[in-house]
Amino acid sequence: MLYRSRNLHQCGDRVSHLDSSRNRRGRESLLKLDGRWWRVALVCLLIGGVIPVAVAPAANTKILSTPKEYRLRMYHTHTGEDLDIVYRRGDTYIPEAITCLERHLRDHRTGEIHRFDLRLFDLLADLTAVVGRPSAVIEVICGYRTPRSNALLRQGSSGVAGQSLHLEAKAVDIRMPGVRTSELRDAALSLHRGGVGYYARSDFIHVDVGRVRRW
Repeated sequence: MLYRSRNLHQCGDRVSHLDSSRNRRGRESLLKLDGRWWRVALVCLLIGGVIPVAVAPAANTKILSTPKEYRLRMYHTHTGEDLDIVYRRGDTYIPEAITCLERHLRDHRTGEIHRFDLRLFDLLADLTAVVGRPSAVIEVICGYRTPRSNALLRQGSSGVAGQSLHLEAKAVDIRMPGVRTSELRDAALSLHRGGVGYYARSDFIHVDVGRVRRW
C-alpha cells in the first residue's frame, strides 16, 4: 500500500504546523528514551514475525475449535511506523501485543507511552469489519496525547478540549486509505460505542470510547 509522503501534523481538532527544528528535537528526544523503549520495539518485531506451525493431532485427540483472532494493521503518519499484530484471541488479550499497540500509539511529540482502554482496540477492529475491509491498514493521526502536547495545541485553537479523551488514552484520530472519510464516520456512528468527530477538511475522524456523541 502506498502512503502519503507528506508529513502530517494533525491531531485532535486542528492541524499543528511544527517547524523543522522542533521536529529534530522530537526525534532527538526519542533517541534518548531508555532501553525499555527499544526492548518493546524488539518484542513487537518478534511478535509480528512469528509464523504459526500446524501440528497434526494424534488419532484419539479431540480437535478443539480455534479461538477467533483479532488483528490490527496500523501506519502512524507522524513516526512512519507500521504495525501488523494479533492482539486478542477469543476473549483473551495478548499482553505483549497490547504493549506494542500502546507503544505505536504513544505521544509522537514526547515519546511518552500510556496504558490504553482495551475497548478502543476492539472498536478499531470492528470498524474495519463494518466497512467490509477487515485487513485494511488504519492510518493513525493521533493516539495518546500528554498534557504538554494538549496544552501546545490549545495555545493555537480554542476548539481543542481541555479534558480530551486523548489524555486518557481512550481516543484516536484515524483515516483508512481506500475508504471515504464520510463512510468511515458513518460506520463508526453505527457502532454506538462512543464519540465520533468528523474532520472533512483534514480528512480524518476521531473515535473514542467515552459517552456516545458526535460532532
